[in-house]
Amino acid sequence: ALYADMGHFGRKPIRLAWYGLVLPGLFLNYLGQGALVLHHPEASVNPFFGLAPSKWALYPLVALATAAAAIASQALISGCFSLTMQAVQLGYAPRVGIAHTSSSERGQIYIPVVNWALMVACVGLVLVFKTSENLAAAYGIAVVLTMVITTCLFFFTARRRWKWSGPLTGALCAVFLAVELSFLGANLIKLGHGGGFPLAIGLAGLTLMSTWKTGRTRLRQRLASSLLPIADFLKSVSEFAPVRVKGTSVFLAGNPEGTPLALTHSLKHNKTLHERVILLTVLIEEVPYVEKERRVEVADLGNSFWRVVGRYGFMEEPRVSEILMGCKEQGLKVKELESTFYLSRETVIPSRRPGLARWRKHLFALMSRNAQSATAYFRLTPNRVVEMGMQIEI
Repeated sequence: ALYADMGHFGRKPIRLAWYGLVLPGLFLNYLGQGALVLHHPEASVNPFFGLAPSKWALYPLVALATAAAAIASQALISGCFSLTMQAVQLGYAPRVGIAHTSSSERGQIYIPVVNWALMVACVGLVLVFKTSENLAAAYGIAVVLTMVITTCLFFFTARRRWKWSGPLTGALCAVFLAVELSFLGANLIKLGHGGGFPLAIGLAGLTLMSTWKTGRTRLRQRLASSLLPIADFLKSVSEFAPVRVKGTSVFLAGNPEGTPLALTHSLKHNKTLHERVILLTVLIEEVPYVEKERRVEVADLGNSFWRVVGRYGFMEEPRVSEILMGCKEQGLKVKELESTFYLSRETVIPSRRPGLARWRKHLFALMSRNAQSATAYFRLTPNRVVEMGMQIEI
């Protein structure tokens, strides 16, 4: 949640809130609970509410805890939305419906399928664990493992991004891991009392994400082997000129080098081409945001063929309309409502080809069938879209 909020608001507001309010508040709270338990060991059952000096003060503490729980849940929900969108952009999750709730603030999004999944998970947790004491085992394992993973990520960030030396980074991380692994060892006894639940959830998420990433890689490899080099395609069009009709056709291409399969299939079946053909590729870079001057790249391929590449960061939502508007600044004027968009829709068929377990192939095919269509994802006008279906074995 802290990571997602930092992406929305920037580092400065998070630093001010953390060091000015959160850290001092937590520090004093934990010291107070520790002092209470030292003087009154029987208060260890519930030290937070035991801090109330009298019965009347218990009610404000309950109200404070309820407000804190509501704020924390909203932060985690927004964090899940943000991380899901980034997983989609980076190719670790299938496309899902994303609704923007603000026209001025970037990152204010709502994802219905994630919201429903969280609701089902929360209800399931209440029914399975029944009491907060039973849930404490799962909570402890989840928090400690998050600490360990964060330290591991810090090591690689410091080495690769900040160029810290290996011994210095390793020594610093060893200090943190010494404390965290001791906490983890103490929590391992809780695995049989609910502590295995977050491990099962994490394993399920890892399986889905790795299956989708690996499946998409295999699919791209299969498609790349059948792509015709664009130079060869343009040469054949020049030598055997097909009938050109008025209008503009935009072919969405995942590969910025080859010829889109939708284009070759359309020419093969219809024997015609529009007088202007645009090959459009949307690339997601491993940075949060892409500068405006790098957003759109236009190249004239000759014979009224154009290659357009739109670049976005993993915290941005790609929009075809925005890319086409950016083309005007580079001499290519395109009217979206007067253009026809062609894209391919692959039906994945699990096969006995080596490289991926058969059950994972079936899982990938299921995820592919339930992914949001490219038409909806890129906000294309449905009556201006032509989809070319094809079956791909993986």
